[in-house]
Amino acid sequence: MGFLKEFKEFAVRGNVMDLAIGVIIGGAFNKIVTALVESVIMPIIGMIIGDVDKFTQLTIGGIKVGALIQATIDFIIIAFVLFLVVKAMNRMKDKKVQEAPPPTKTEVLLEEIRDSLRK
Repeated sequence: MGFLKEFKEFAVRGNVMDLAIGVIIGGAFNKIVTALVESVIMPIIGMIIGDVDKFTQLTIGGIKVGALIQATIDFIIIAFVLFLVVKAMNRMKDKKVQEAPPPTKTEVLLEEIRDSLRK
């Protein structure tokens, strides 16, 4: 019974739930990026070099180089967008965690008076 209770506590922690949500959103985002690369970017590359179907099936010595390049473009786009998301989140976090300004001379004097009256 202790094992199940311990697993339940682990599974409902905020970090695990955040990770699960991140994985689900990442999977959906991957589909969007794949569609962008296959429907927009690769046809542009295909117009430049001739035919997109020839490009995606481009092989060198039996290695599908075209598919590798397409996967690399997918990765670069995903990494860049995640970088932008993390950068925006850090910027928002920095605004929330600003240090309090140092007390003014008047506040320091008032604190000293308060402390001396307590004695």
